[in-house]
Amino acid sequence: MRVTLTGATGLIGPAVIAKLKRRDAEITVLSRDPDRARRVLGVEAHGWSPMDEPAPTEALAGRDAVVHLAGEEVAQRWSSSAKQAIRDSRVIGTRNLIAGMKAAQPRPAAIISSSAIGIYGARHEEPLDEDAPPGYGFLAETCVQWEEEAQRAAELGLRVVCVRTGVVLDAQGGALAKMLPPFKMGVGGPVAGGHQYVSWIHLDDLAGIIVSAIEQESWSGPVNGTAPDPVTNRELSKALGKALHRPAVLPVPGFALRLLYGEMAEIVTTGQRVLPAKALVLGYEFEHPRLQEALESALA
Repeated sequence: MRVTLTGATGLIGPAVIAKLKRRDAEITVLSRDPDRARRVLGVEAHGWSPMDEPAPTEALAGRDAVVHLAGEEVAQRWSSSAKQAIRDSRVIGTRNLIAGMKAAQPRPAAIISSSAIGIYGARHEEPLDEDAPPGYGFLAETCVQWEEEAQRAAELGLRVVCVRTGVVLDAQGGALAKMLPPFKMGVGGPVAGGHQYVSWIHLDDLAGIIVSAIEQESWSGPVNGTAPDPVTNRELSKALGKALHRPAVLPVPGFALRLLYGEMAEIVTTGQRVLPAKALVLGYEFEHPRLQEALESALA
């Protein structure tokens, strides 16, 4: 199996690469800093500036799949320039990746492209599977454009899978890493009332879903990268406090998050109740389907 990845030095890439190495896959990564990627990941690396040029064909030709993880960090204050960078890194970056695929001979067989459950917008307690329509707002609109660019690969004869990632549980990065300092000090607690749903997934399972999408031709279209047990923010806070043996009762008011992060705070204060219907139908077996065990595993 031959696989090329973009964004491989972020939170998700190393976990995907670890699973691929256990399958003796031939792995290539595309990076703006290929020397660092080669050193950190121990794989073949090619230079690529995703905003400026098509992806290099020599890193794409004949691959069984391309895993596209590259994109500007979403968890930051959404200034006008930050919004532009978040959108362009996904839309233009994906467009330039597809341009490289079009020129590659032979072309890759599939693209597994990141997306996000933010595509559903704020939907409160409504259960959302892959058939749910997109929502409204900056992140939802960005995800729609992002997936539209990825779907252009289908016109080239590639199988396309868009993994709509939820809140990834890993102590080294992402939302959980940001939550740990106050919770470890015993001053963590539910945010903005705690009634909003958090659709989480253990990093091992997100990597497992991506690898399943690479290996199995039955996977196509949007796939929710979330665990089958979405919980409220209050339930997440309680479970994290239990895992850390700390109290988790001090509330964080929504206005405090809005002061700190502005519009981006809506991701935390609204949330979505997302279900991995397609992954379950396709036979994916979650390693960490329940929150308490998943948190304890992530913190181990």
